[in-house]
Amino acid sequence: MSRTERYQRLRLLARKLNQQRRRQGRKLDILCNDLLGAQRGFLLRLQDLSFAAAFYRSLLGGTEVNSLLMRAGRAIRQELPGAGVAFFLRQPDGCELHVCPADEALYAEPQGPEDCLEPELVEDICKRNRPCTREDLAAMSRDADLETLNRFSLVTLPLSDLGRSLGFALLYCPLPQVLDAAQVRRVRSVLSGLAQAVRAVHAPLPSRP
Repeated sequence: MSRTERYQRLRLLARKLNQQRRRQGRKLDILCNDLLGAQRGFLLRLQDLSFAAAFYRSLLGGTEVNSLLMRAGRAIRQELPGAGVAFFLRQPDGCELHVCPADEALYAEPQGPEDCLEPELVEDICKRNRPCTREDLAAMSRDADLETLNRFSLVTLPLSDLGRSLGFALLYCPLPQVLDAAQVRRVRSVLSGLAQAVRAVHAPLPSRP
């Protein structure tokens, strides 16, 4: 075998080895990304379980509606530091408002979003029985106080027991702070349990959709 042929064979072998290394590198990258994704998912699930356990533990001992909602509000505000929490609970003659104590940053606002939701809009939110954003609220009511609403990042989350609306929770924080989507999802996941607890201690509501 000539020197040129040996050189060409060595180049071909080196090229094949490099191709193999690149293929193995891509496989390792995919495997590492999968492992990291699984680890992140596992940590998020642990955070979900930890919050749910702390939330339901905070409800223990609540024997009347206001106490129960104040306990729930404190637990939610620990998960969402700096956020305000208000609950609208359906009654035969409208919705009853329960506002949890807020941070000084929220007290600095002249008016909170819970104060500018007119009764018709509150009832429409209850009937929707699904999350509503600030944009949803603006679209649902021509009379909404948009000047106040536009100062906040906010979302309403339904309080629903077996598909029946008991009311909703309002989470909000003054802009430029923004509610974290993962934390909002975490809060939403425990509200069905809160609705059951409210149902257990609350007087029966009239049959409404």
